[in-house]
Formats: sequence, C-alpha cells, structure tokens
Amino acid sequence: MKKPDKAFSVKQAEDSSGFLLWQVTTLWQRGIKKALDQIDLTHPQFVVLASLLWLSKQQQSVTQIDLSLHSKIDPMTTSTIIRTLERKELIKRREHDTDTRAKAVGLTSYGTKTTRQAVKIIEKFDAQFFESLGNRSKSFNSSLLTLLKSSS
Repeated sequence: MKKPDKAFSVKQAEDSSGFLLWQVTTLWQRGIKKALDQIDLTHPQFVVLASLLWLSKQQQSVTQIDLSLHSKIDPMTTSTIIRTLERKELIKRREHDTDTRAKAVGLTSYGTKTTRQAVKIIEKFDAQFFESLGNRSKSFNSSLLTLLKSSS
C-alpha cells in the first residue's frame, strides 16, 4: 500500500467536503443541463428567469442588480444573460419607475410561459436527484444556508 501524500490533509478524497461538493454539483449540473436542453435554456438563463418570476411576485419593479443579488450571479454575467434572454424574447427591459439610472426587467408573456414550464422541469429533476436524502433534505438545506450566510 502506498503512503498518503503529505500534500493533502485528508486520508481519502471522500473526507474532503469541497471535493464532495464539487462532485455532487457536477452531477447535478449535468442533469439540469440535460433537462433544460429540451426547452433551449441554459442553467444560468433558467436561474435568471426563475429569479425574475420569483422577485416579480415580491416587489413592484425588478432590476438587474436585484436579479444579481438574488441569484448570486455577478452583475456583468447577469447583464449578458439578460441580453440573451431579450433576444430570445423571454424578457423585456423598460425605464424604472423611480430610479432613472436603472432599468426594470420583466418577463414577456412567452417568457412567463417558458419559465413556468422550466420550473416544473427543474422541480421534477430536483425531486428525483435529492430523493435519496429522504427526510434529511431540510437538514441538508439548512447546512447549505449556513454556508451561504457565512460567505456573504
């Protein structure tokens, strides 16, 4: 048996939380991509659309910065995604009601229909993917929220 490499603080790769998170994330993203291919959306496009639908139910106007903060996608990438979604006629931008420097972002009727369809696809995929967690899903989500809050 070979000696463990001193470069690592863990004895087995499975003892590394970061490596495990990487592996699970990679599998999950691969499945998400396959699920969204059927409606010609990328995962980041879906996240922006779903965030826009969600935030539109919570507030009067949604800006690009609102979407960036909610989704944790950096502002420049959010802007690029928004331009692509505009070309696909899924969203529209207009003057913000109160902030002259900002643009409000909204779903088109086609965008709303597509987003609702995508949410159903992703919720079904997520239910299947995370099914093995069983009644531990709330604890898993709580742990993820802890990591999100400590990284903000």
